[in-house]
Amino acid sequence: MSTVAEKLQRKSQRSAPVKQVRLKLVYIDFWSAVKLSFLVAICLSIALLIATLMVWIVLSSLGVISQLDSLFAEILGEDALSLAEILSLGQVMFFASIVAVLNAVGGTVLGAVSALIYNLSVRLTGGLLVGFTNN
Repeated sequence: MSTVAEKLQRKSQRSAPVKQVRLKLVYIDFWSAVKLSFLVAICLSIALLIATLMVWIVLSSLGVISQLDSLFAEILGEDALSLAEILSLGQVMFFASIVAVLNAVGGTVLGAVSALIYNLSVRLTGGLLVGFTNN
């Protein structure tokens, strides 16, 4: 009398035949491409904001911004614009937010245009042939 574990072990020892399937990608749904590219662009925008914040914190804690401010004050004179005011956390994050929004819009448009171009090019090329196995 064999146990269930022994039966499963014997079953896993048998080699399963490898079956290859060739599929052709002939259409990318436009709205699926737009939604996916929007989500990827939003993730990249959030990563951009976090990276900007981290870089600003490191530069500020190391005193790089204040050293640059004093260097520009020496070169341009005391009545020159303060670099510390221009590179304040609010100003930097505001600029990064604008770039993040533009990145999200541009990434979404790029994904939509890419889906449209692929769908149009399928008419000429017949699609993309992709092979799969069950391994």
